[in-house]
Order: sequence, then structure tokens, then C-alpha cells
Amino acid sequence: MREALAEGRKALPECRPNPPVGCVLVRDGEIIARGHTQAPFKHHAEPMALSQVDGELGDVTAFVTLEPCSFHNRTPSCAKQLVARGVGAVVVAMLDPHPRNRGAGIAVLEQAGVTVIAGVLQDEARADLAQLVWQPGEEDAAKVGD
Repeated sequence: MREALAEGRKALPECRPNPPVGCVLVRDGEIIARGHTQAPFKHHAEPMALSQVDGELGDVTAFVTLEPCSFHNRTPSCAKQLVARGVGAVVVAMLDPHPRNRGAGIAVLEQAGVTVIAGVLQDEARADLAQLVWQPGEEDAAKVGD
């Protein structure tokens, strides 16, 4: 997860207003791909990493700093892309606080049979992401991401 956090930091400032999410794909203890949130209307971290690998991914674990999005807004759902590519497990640092996604990305993954572990290095992820994720009191449409 520390590698995913470091990857996410590469997203700034281009990713704004989206949060600087990082993702690493790991197979047999080795990182096989990395991704971070791109500028609006471009790849989020998970699709960027997925675009770097071909073939079966059932033995791959994705480490992601923020819960994958469950909905299609300006870009497709990251959770659904992880499912479509057959990723075997997803480790999430921080759940997305936005009401539109809060827990829904995890639910998409689990309903598809993907093993999910959440809360790994959550405090470190919150320190990186807090200013760019939805905060209580903001309109629901604010900071939905793209």
C-alpha cells in the first residue's frame, strides 16, 4: 500500500479537482503495473494500471488508496473495470466518503466475488486525500470525480 500511496502523490496537481489516487497491481509479491489519477476526463488510477497488463488477472491483487468508484460519470466505474478484468483481490486504504459511492465500490467488487480488504494504511491515505475528497456539508454533487 505504501507504493500505491507514493504513486498517488504523482497525480498532483494534474488530477485536480479529483483526489490523487494511486494503484499498484501485484502478482506473486512483485508490482506488475502502476497507475494514478490523470487529469479530468482521463484515466483514474485503476484503469491506468490495468491498461499496462494483458491476460488473466485472477492471481493479481490491486492496492488502491481510495475505494474504487462504483458509477459512470465522465469516466467508467473503476470497480466494474476491476471486475471485468478479473482481478482476484483488492486492498483499499480508505473508503470514499462521498454519499454516491460510500461503500458502493466495495459492494460491486464483493458481489462479483472479489476479495476485498479495507482500511490498510487508512490514516496515511486520509492525509494524502482529505482535501480533495467529498467532505460532510458539501453538496452531494461536489467532488463526484470524473
